[in-house]
Amino acid sequence: MMKRIELFALACIAALVASAQRASFDIIPLPKEVKTESAQLFTLTAGMGISYDEDNAECRRIAEFLKEWVGEATGMELQLTPGAKTSSIRLAIIAPVKKGKKASQPETATMIEQEKESYTLAINKKGILLSAYEPVGLFRAAETLRKSLPVVKESNGVELPFVTITDQPRFSYRGVLLDCGRHFFSVEFIKQFLDVMALHGCNQFHWHLTEDQGWRFEVKALPDLAKKGSIREKTVVGPSNMRIYDNIPYGGYYTQEECREVVRYAAERYINVVPEIDMPGHMQSALHVFPNLGCTGGPYPVAPHWGVMREVLCGGNPQTLEFLKTVFGELCDVFPSPYIHIGGDECPKERWKDCPKCQAKIKELNLTADNSIKVEGGDNRGSQDGRSAENKLQTYINHEIEQFLASRGRSLIGWDEILAGGLTEDAIVMSWRGTKGGVAAARQNHRVIMSPNVYAYIDHPQLKDYSKQPRTTDSYQVSCSKMYSFEPVVPEELTEEQQDCILGVQANLWTEQVAYPEHAFYQLLPRLASMSEVQWCKPEQKDFESFKARLPKLEKLYDKLGVVYCKQVE
Repeated sequence: MMKRIELFALACIAALVASAQRASFDIIPLPKEVKTESAQLFTLTAGMGISYDEDNAECRRIAEFLKEWVGEATGMELQLTPGAKTSSIRLAIIAPVKKGKKASQPETATMIEQEKESYTLAINKKGILLSAYEPVGLFRAAETLRKSLPVVKESNGVELPFVTITDQPRFSYRGVLLDCGRHFFSVEFIKQFLDVMALHGCNQFHWHLTEDQGWRFEVKALPDLAKKGSIREKTVVGPSNMRIYDNIPYGGYYTQEECREVVRYAAERYINVVPEIDMPGHMQSALHVFPNLGCTGGPYPVAPHWGVMREVLCGGNPQTLEFLKTVFGELCDVFPSPYIHIGGDECPKERWKDCPKCQAKIKELNLTADNSIKVEGGDNRGSQDGRSAENKLQTYINHEIEQFLASRGRSLIGWDEILAGGLTEDAIVMSWRGTKGGVAAARQNHRVIMSPNVYAYIDHPQLKDYSKQPRTTDSYQVSCSKMYSFEPVVPEELTEEQQDCILGVQANLWTEQVAYPEHAFYQLLPRLASMSEVQWCKPEQKDFESFKARLPKLEKLYDKLGVVYCKQVE
């Protein structure tokens, strides 16, 4: 008899624990404004409905995501109730109210990007209302609700305090780069990577597709480019300067159909895919297939080690621009992104200085050195000599590609080395060698994405003790706290108008030392959580101690997603 009583008591306790789960809005990234009435609660239980406009396919998809996420976190299954007016959870597209005017349909052409993503999440006795001007805002609201829920094996209900959350991101561009040139990652992994990006409110996936060590994008007009340029005969083991190789062929590339699938999957999560074809440097894999495009004629192996290669596309060969326009033409066909990244970094000019074709082109264009102009930037790797004639030749190539991309309705992004020969008219600068290049570009009223290596490079170690983490680039530490401390807009450096040129911030995962999905996620997490608050929150909202207190809840979702992450935060 006593045994039965004990078992009954344990069952009651378990039931009480299961029913006593409570939501918390202390999430990452922190919303702009949260007003709670913690004394009043709405209880979300299994079987409740999610209503939405049944004629809106995007709203239906978001409702399906929310149903999946609630089940994932709590074990409770909700129902989709399209068109219902009395559902416990409602998704609503609303018209913005303009001062002095009646509400009208959203004017997306004039609405700034951050407003497009704004939303309100309201919980009261009637239930849960997610409202926004556009579906992307509803998606952000659904992610906020997802992250507010307790993560448990099962629940009989979740108590949600009455709340009104109004939110929108600080920056319109919130990016993450994945380098698939050094090491190839499957489409399945990239989809998981995109899911994690969406969880953190990121909206730009910078896909680094080509490198000296491998060409990963299929160009149908040049079939050998990916078939042959994607394979290196061996890979360096350990530091590149030791030149110890594994002697194992390594390769892989993405078909255009696979790229379109990544674009589709990303778009469903309101992430734009920014493809990068790095040129005119970092092109040895292309030169391996087309040696006539180099200054010396080759032969050029697909590079088996890391570093800056002196073999680059010939700036004076007219076939170079023909090749690039063929490649970028097909890239535009596959990727609808408004931004196309051309790289432009680490392009040594020693071959150009000795190349008759390059020098003839410099003479034809009447390009002369102007070393009196200081080139803003960081360590100037690959772009020495100030505004040299050779650097101006690179600007000429950039301009030709910029005009080509503009004819396709696209904007050019380049690493901050594109400042060296003078910026092209509408170029967007991605500042990686510190922030000086970005500041210099903003002063010229060019759009800027801040991605400084000392704050945003997640290929570097995140812990001081190297023995407690996988081997990676070991030149300096980029800890969670270091990344969190980054402020991309410094008023003392820029006027208010120039500050508006800062589109946003990006974290970069280079993969010289990262060959496996588990290692990639370890490098990414939880540092992406730090970066997400830099990207999303105003400076006055940020507090690292508060961030650390909120992180364990997000890490429970990492566990649910089955991704590896660093469990120590410094």
